[in-house]
Amino acid sequence: MYPSVRLLQHACRITLFTRANCSLCTKAKQTLSEVWDVKPFEFKEIDVMRPEEKNWRNLYEFDTPVIHINSSKKSDELPELASQAKKLMHRFSAEEVKAKMNVIENETV
Repeated sequence: MYPSVRLLQHACRITLFTRANCSLCTKAKQTLSEVWDVKPFEFKEIDVMRPEEKNWRNLYEFDTPVIHINSSKKSDELPELASQAKKLMHRFSAEEVKAKMNVIENETV
């Protein structure tokens, strides 16, 4: 039996905004790993301190970690649309992430 393409697609994309030497970012990655084990998602990580990520740095330099949770069918994150994002900041639990993912999944049905 072969899985259908639908089963291989993830409903949500999580973008993690992070930076080097950030202990909260390490904890956020562990939390996202726990979520992935029960509810897989597309993942993208953005280091806000990289020169090419200046627009994200202006938003989140002092707020990392931040995650944006979006439908995987939508285009990539844009800094000018950050205020519209479903997000969690600093400290968050696996349950909070899954709850936000459920909201996104229900919106796309």
